[in-house]
Amino acid sequence: MALSIKDPEADRLARELARRTGETLTEVVVRSLRERLERQRGRPRRPGLADQLRRIGERVAALPVLDRRPADEILDYDDRGLPR
Repeated sequence: MALSIKDPEADRLARELARRTGETLTEVVVRSLRERLERQRGRPRRPGLADQLRRIGERVAALPVLDRRPADEILDYDDRGLPR
């Protein structure tokens, strides 16, 4: 299967690394991907943003209600939604 890289910076970086190491472009890409994947495998998986937000929501929902007044009363807004 072919890999087509259309990003000019990616192309420039790959060519520079190939020139410095004497490897082919394919070798540079494969080695770089292997090395990065090895580093990632050693790290614990970070939860995605949706998971993080869900957990935050669960923690907030579990907090006790300390004041039963409506939010606009606590914030002291008038009937037009403006601060008093």
